Amino acid sequence: MVSALAITGNPFTFFFDNLSLFGDKTVAHLELSFVSVLVAIVLAIPLGVWLGHLHRGSFFAITVANIGRALPSLAVISIGIGILGIGFLNTMVALVILAGPVILTNVYVAVDGVDPDAVQAARAMGMSPLTVLWRVELPLALPLIFAGVRTATVYVVATATLATFAGGGGLGDIIVNEPTYGTAGVIAGSLTIAVLAFAIDGVLALVQMRVTPYPLRRQGRRPRTDAVVQSRWETGGAR
Repeated sequence: MVSALAITGNPFTFFFDNLSLFGDKTVAHLELSFVSVLVAIVLAIPLGVWLGHLHRGSFFAITVANIGRALPSLAVISIGIGILGIGFLNTMVALVILAGPVILTNVYVAVDGVDPDAVQAARAMGMSPLTVLWRVELPLALPLIFAGVRTATVYVVATATLATFAGGGGLGDIIVNEPTYGTAGVIAGSLTIAVLAFAIDGVLALVQMRVTPYPLRRQGRRPRTDAVVQSRWETGGAR
């Protein structure tokens, strides 16, 4: 009986025989992913902080998050080809649409959910609203804000494979090109993306732990995005 590896080839052998190829594609993949996340952070965090500080816009934030998750990234890329053409920019916009709502919702929930007693105590000490935001609300909200960035980053790294359909490059070029790289190349590319996603999630988890205040770490209060957003959705965004 012929083994599967004899038919498809060994993906690990293919990977180590083509380290230069995988190195170039991985750099392009990570460049696209990190630029997309950075743009999403720049757009979503200020808006989420503003809405959370005012304790308004829960319906808007959660609705945007749901719409962002419901939109198929490939469909957004396809539409973008007609507007932006093929290449880096088109794919980046699609990934920003994927990452932005996740970050926006987490930032809003994090700032809006800061302990009201801590905020009232700061105001009683004579702090201005801006000082309360910078010295009380943001430090307490930072762990959950970072959780949103962490989740969005993993989403983007996994989804950036679709960039190949719009000329965006990355590891997707290997995965969809079986006639050139064979089944072993497709499997090796898929495994590389999986390892990247797990590795980035692990690194960001360590960073998230470092930015979490020690008392909250002891209590195990480091919620991930989905659980918090679902909780706020079920309560209608009420404080």
